[in-house]
Amino acid sequence: MLPGRLAPHLCKFVARVSSTGAAGSMDGGHVIAYKDMKALVASGKAHIVDVRLPEEVANGRIANSVNVPVAEVEEALKMDPKTFKMKYGVDKPQMGDENLIFHCQMGRRGAQATEIALALGYAKARNYAGGYKEWSEKEGK
Repeated sequence: MLPGRLAPHLCKFVARVSSTGAAGSMDGGHVIAYKDMKALVASGKAHIVDVRLPEEVANGRIANSVNVPVAEVEEALKMDPKTFKMKYGVDKPQMGDENLIFHCQMGRRGAQATEIALALGYAKARNYAGGYKEWSEKEGK
């Protein structure tokens, strides 16, 4: 059973995904590739949310990312902007932000966080499916 007001939104999202034929997975419109991710990181124009645990982030992170563990994503996105900024040290993403990107180590938790964001109305949220694993391999870190 899903908590609170998220359940109806998630049901709509699941219905939308199912109707696209992408049963159980996000369609290509909500995933970002390494090349595009690299350009966004370089531009500084992205809200990059690392949904790994703090101890994972301590071993390395993507520049300008903010750590919001996947278990906190729903609560964080429901916070008022002032509380979000106090807790995470960055401005809260806006509903219409073009470049709200979630990532984890290898893609699964990032996809989960992206689905939560989509269900809450962040229609342009995307998952960097390669995760920190791909990033660190390609960046030589």
